[in-house]
Amino acid sequence: MEPSASNDTDILQGKNVLEMLTVANEYCLFLEKCEDYNRGDIMSYLQKICPLLYLKGTLLPLVTVNHPEANERFVTEEQWGSIYQTLVSKFGKQDQYIMVDSPDQSDPEIRKASMADNFADVYQDLKDFVMLYQKNTLSARENAVNECRRLFETHWGFRLVNAHRHLHYLMFSGPAEDRDIPVDYY
Repeated sequence: MEPSASNDTDILQGKNVLEMLTVANEYCLFLEKCEDYNRGDIMSYLQKICPLLYLKGTLLPLVTVNHPEANERFVTEEQWGSIYQTLVSKFGKQDQYIMVDSPDQSDPEIRKASMADNFADVYQDLKDFVMLYQKNTLSARENAVNECRRLFETHWGFRLVNAHRHLHYLMFSGPAEDRDIPVDYY
């Protein structure tokens, strides 16, 4: 049995979607202003919000999209590049890390990765979600939630956990006095 428009609206305005929207918006707003923060503050913020974004991504409902043509992307290459460049500048030599990439577990590949690239990709997917959801039509919201969930499973979820793993290593390896964590963290 197909859910009614009323049920779709209830799901699209439910707790899990609204909480994801709130956390995604906070993440995007922070990254848009990250040039105003030092590396330690950025790392501390990302260390805390990454698990929350991941959790909220896992809770997004399955949504039937009735008008896929209403799906839109909003973040431009220039906007992505600005976020990326700012993060590369802030992270410096700590941006790059080595990871094992094994999507299907059959042929693992060791490659270089970039926290700035990963966090900028997450920004792009989440900003598109926030912008599309704010169009305030049923078809826009269906597409926003559906696309955010799909991209969590195939794109930004992977990038988030990979970058967070490296971030954790940077923040918690070595003596406490040498770590790049704000003093008020302890």
